[in-house]
Amino acid sequence: MHLNRIFGLFVVLLFAINSSAQNDSLILKNNNVIIGEIKSMNRSVVIIETDYSDSDFKVEWGGIKEIYTEQVFIINVVGGELFTGRIKTTAPEIVSIIGSSENNKIHMDSIVYLDKYGNDFLSNFYASFGLGMNLTKANDFTQFSLNLSAGYLAKKWSLDMYFNSLNSTQDEIDDIKRSDAGLEYRFLLPKNWYLAIAADFLSNTEQAIALRSNTRLGVGYFPIKNNKLYWGIGAGANTNLEKFSNDSPNRQSLEAYIGSEINLFNINDFSLLSNIYVFPSLTEAGRLRIDYMLNTKYDLPLDFYIGLNFSLNYDNRPGEIGKETDYIFGASFGWSW
Repeated sequence: MHLNRIFGLFVVLLFAINSSAQNDSLILKNNNVIIGEIKSMNRSVVIIETDYSDSDFKVEWGGIKEIYTEQVFIINVVGGELFTGRIKTTAPEIVSIIGSSENNKIHMDSIVYLDKYGNDFLSNFYASFGLGMNLTKANDFTQFSLNLSAGYLAKKWSLDMYFNSLNSTQDEIDDIKRSDAGLEYRFLLPKNWYLAIAADFLSNTEQAIALRSNTRLGVGYFPIKNNKLYWGIGAGANTNLEKFSNDSPNRQSLEAYIGSEINLFNINDFSLLSNIYVFPSLTEAGRLRIDYMLNTKYDLPLDFYIGLNFSLNYDNRPGEIGKETDYIFGASFGWSW
């Protein structure tokens, strides 16, 4: 009898804990109500799990009228300030952050992201991949492209990585091959400052580059950081190691860099990421390199998307038979997580 009571109490407590975890609620601007467990809000999209759906709901932050949570969240607001607490709408467009020591009232548009306190790894991880292909009978033309990206956003740091590849073949014309990849770690500092460590790799036939390896170390600042737009600027130093696909001698140099990045996300299902880096050489007088990238994406149902991509690499002192400029423009169809 005693064991049955203990078991019954355990079941009641387990049900209560589960019910509490499923008691967050969103009231949308069309007056629909979603009740479940909010996992996170990042890049202006709220992910919420419900009992009545096999997959999580994704709700645009701008479509939410009211929000109420029973869970505790880490809340990042415009200006880089962090709060911890539950969230409750107290007036139109105004929420209260109910913490252990004090309550803070803030405008909903000032919230950059929400991270459930003690959240698991996968809820902060995002990834996408896209494919593109062109086939024509004339000249037996074939072109294939692959785009991969992934990232992780934590309370004090972020990690982003990417890989892009293009291969093109055509009768009586040399094959075209291009691949680039990168990895960047950012450690977030107070007042929207951050430290950045990055490694980038490039190979292309147009500039006769077998492999270019860059390692950047610098500091950056977000003049704008909100739930619709990140704009960052940064500067630092870069090491440049180059191997060429012809008889040109290998090169290595030390460079300064100045860069800027803009990330516009989930504006009516449209996203844009663009960055530019300018590398004036410190060890090769007069040499200047520029790397530019633009990726756009339009979201489709079931997490699919269509994208347009543009990349440009400029070097005023390329290898002996390499060209000063190489660029690529492409379209892709993909899936994101």
